[in-house]
Amino acid sequence: MSDLTLPEATIAPVFPAAERPTWDGATWIGEVWTDTLDLDTAAPRYRLRDADGFGQARLLVRADAGPLGFVTLDVTDGTVDADRLRTAAAALPQPAPSPALPSPAPAITVVICTRDRVSMLQAALDSVRAVDYPDVEIIVVDNAAATDATHRYVAALGDPRVRVIDEPRPGLSRARNTGLLAAAGDVVAFTDDDVVVDRHWLTAVARGFTRGDNVSCVSGLVPAAELRTPAQAYFDARVGWSACLYARVFDWAAPPLDIPLFPFAVGHYGTGANFAVDRAAVVRVGGFDEALGAGSPTGGGEDLDMFFRLLHAGGTLVYDPASIVWHRHRASSEGLAAQSRTYGIGLGAWIAKIALDPAIAPRAFATAARKAPQFATYLADSAATSKPSDELVALLPEGLTTPAWRSVVAGFRAYRAARREGRSVAPLAVPR
Repeated sequence: MSDLTLPEATIAPVFPAAERPTWDGATWIGEVWTDTLDLDTAAPRYRLRDADGFGQARLLVRADAGPLGFVTLDVTDGTVDADRLRTAAAALPQPAPSPALPSPAPAITVVICTRDRVSMLQAALDSVRAVDYPDVEIIVVDNAAATDATHRYVAALGDPRVRVIDEPRPGLSRARNTGLLAAAGDVVAFTDDDVVVDRHWLTAVARGFTRGDNVSCVSGLVPAAELRTPAQAYFDARVGWSACLYARVFDWAAPPLDIPLFPFAVGHYGTGANFAVDRAAVVRVGGFDEALGAGSPTGGGEDLDMFFRLLHAGGTLVYDPASIVWHRHRASSEGLAAQSRTYGIGLGAWIAKIALDPAIAPRAFATAARKAPQFATYLADSAATSKPSDELVALLPEGLTTPAWRSVVAGFRAYRAARREGRSVAPLAVPR
């Protein structure tokens, strides 16, 4: 919860800024709980810790039942107006009650895959170690590392819940499969090394598995932990990882009316920085496709592919916004350009895989043809979202907006190259 003290109320940032922002549009990121807003305080303003240089603040308003929404306020001398915050928070819709935590709570293994990024891993691992969940183990998969720095760092922690295992072959999918096989928990929660997880993350994950029958995957909210640079602001607007603030349950046999391209509109299911799976269900579908994901020629798409395959296999997918992982977007224009390119190619590679699958391709093409107007609208919306806003366009590198067909073509080539390297589509499949 927020650190609110009388007579002055102080809100801490989700993640302390790496350096003071120099961009006028920089937005400070934090959260506040509704019960603290109800405190009888005479303080006219809330002080934001470490807010020097920020002109705006984005606050996630939260309650025990889940997040209500985001509020954006002007920052003056490191503070925001208390009355405006309370008024804006009161106008947000109330979340539906969360289901009860199962008893006993399922054992959960958290898997973090990393490669030579100890300085970044530290914040992610510290946040995972601080979760309020009663039964958790943490596996760090050191993927094709050049040094033993990760091993030395984890050993120095002296935390018996945390261990490191090696995956010498490069590729995020390979690393995730290695972590999955080593996990003791029936539920395996995956996150990245460039995040800060919420203290209640795993409690929300466990509750998510009670939201439907045969739940095989739970994903959640992935808001920006930092909006210090134009690159971070552009990426946050493009991906929309924090756009949905209500729980959803997806079932192949029950297409949702508001998603006409279901089940192929994979952007609704979540993202790889925040998802948990039924370990046995993933093993049954053969594990993560080694031809997809970072460290392979495709650069991404392995998370979308897993969501789709679990759904196709008869599992229920749950999106629960109470499961929160804060993501640190790339701060530099160079990092943004590289990330945007790999995301596009990864999505194109997944489309290529669907198009080449004789069991799935006919339905995909039929859905696109039958829903042609909606498909055209989807492409137009995607193109509009990928275009930088007027205030950002002059501050970002050229070439961020890649036509969808080019990403698909590049994805086809990348997926074919990955398969030619001998990467397995279902490496955990049991031979029949």
